[in-house]
Amino acid sequence: MHLNPYGADVVNLAADLANRRPGTAGELAERCRSAGLELELPVRPDDLDRALATLDAWEKVVDATGEGERAGLLNRMLAETAAHPRLTDHGGGWHLHYRDDARPLGALLATLISVGTALHLVGRGMHRLRRCAVAECTMIFADTSRTGRQRYCSQRCGTRDAVRRHRARA
Repeated sequence: MHLNPYGADVVNLAADLANRRPGTAGELAERCRSAGLELELPVRPDDLDRALATLDAWEKVVDATGEGERAGLLNRMLAETAAHPRLTDHGGGWHLHYRDDARPLGALLATLISVGTALHLVGRGMHRLRRCAVAECTMIFADTSRTGRQRYCSQRCGTRDAVRRHRARA
């Protein structure tokens, strides 16, 4: 990967895939490549099935009502997907992988999403993964703001909610 495979980039990729589910294995592969993921093996149709199952489990983490529940769900994902950390120097430069080499895309995404989400939450705060605060918007986002108080998936939703609150006061 050219991006930090276990940081905010992979959590943003997970949010993008969850918000707009890929319909084919080819679309999944293209969106992963566009996000900077290097695919080691040819993509198969069962990779899409595995990725969609991972996104279903990940959305339960997003929608968890408390930190304990969120940690429990994420720990379950980690137990099912992550391997012992290992050093690797593929692509130049030593770095850690929390997975075995030459994994199919579906399995690779399961590991990246679970480990990346865990590192994002413990590094930035357990509350920094959520759905948009606008009631009719169901988009998921990772809060990477400096203050950790992002409430909306986009500037558009933030503006729409501000206008709605202003009109309600008038």
